Amino acid sequence: MINSIRTCLWFRDGRGSEAAEFYCSLIPGSRIEKAFHGDAGHGEFSVIDFLLGGVPYQILDAGPMFTLTEAVSISVATDDQAESDRLWSALTANGGEESHCGWLKDRFGVSWQIYPKRLTELTTNADKNVSAKAMTAMMKQMKIDIAEIEAAVRE
Repeated sequence: MINSIRTCLWFRDGRGSEAAEFYCSLIPGSRIEKAFHGDAGHGEFSVIDFLLGGVPYQILDAGPMFTLTEAVSISVATDDQAESDRLWSALTANGGEESHCGWLKDRFGVSWQIYPKRLTELTTNADKNVSAKAMTAMMKQMKIDIAEIEAAVRE
């Protein structure tokens, strides 16, 4: 079944299919649902509908009119540090860029937030002392290191 609501990412460089295939290779439960390539009279374009971990997305690869920004990101709460590390490494490889607090930009220009689920437990803890320490430690990091944040909470 094709979902009726999906986030659409505008690509401008003809690499939309490559990006969708790459993303689907990283996240379990992901697949390309359909792809359409055409010409609207103003140039060629592609539309790729895909699922990332069961969540619907679309890439519209249609030229330089718009650019991707950090105002839209794909947020992935991982089960553990190893999964965060795996995704972080894959997404920052080959021209990706690290940013602060678990944010990165992949080689296609898409922004991501990669963090272990444990981070949310710590930063939203009912004990304000715990959540404050966790937030302070997180704000100093690029890639989230949950062991370092847990150590800061224990201090």
